[in-house]
Amino acid sequence: MLASVIVSVALGVIFLLIAILYKKKYLFRIILGTLGIVLLLYGGFSYGALRPIADIETFDVGNTSDIEYPIKKVQVTSPVEGDTVNCRILSMGVYPKGHNKDIWVLLRPSDQKYYPQSDYTNTSYKENGKWQVVTRFGGDKGEIFDLVVYETDSLASAFFSETILKWKDSNQYEGLSSAMLPPGAKEIERIQVKLKRDCRGVF
Repeated sequence: MLASVIVSVALGVIFLLIAILYKKKYLFRIILGTLGIVLLLYGGFSYGALRPIADIETFDVGNTSDIEYPIKKVQVTSPVEGDTVNCRILSMGVYPKGHNKDIWVLLRPSDQKYYPQSDYTNTSYKENGKWQVVTRFGGDKGEIFDLVVYETDSLASAFFSETILKWKDSNQYEGLSSAMLPPGAKEIERIQVKLKRDCRGVF
């Protein structure tokens, strides 16, 4: 299938070039040019069907709080305590200069278990004193969540990454009890938020 797509695109380009460069027989040039365009369109649509464009994940940002200066510790700037949030938000904040630990967001819904949050890099993204991570909620409208921010050493960070990978492989997101949280994870801040709508089964 891929070979036929390549051939179609190549022929389309050749036909178009001939139609453009050939100086005689106006009708012949129109026919050849039309065929070239049709072949290019066919090849493009066929390639798109073979390799579909991945969905772009979108997210909302909750309310934000002011940064406390000077920045001496990891701070959460969004969401804020008591926020009403959508199913997918960007949790974010700041960290002090020289901070060398990873930052993790864990959600604790009504089942009292903890769920590490990650994007494609697993740990929160850190750059120029700011951190952020896509946070995905799954639950009922009005459900209360604890959004808990931790800073972790390398062992705790590896534990959370491996846990997420294991859950994804088995498609079973069982959650972690408080006793299962690694000792190298230090709680920085805990914020309560409420779901704006039903998010069960969204992800």
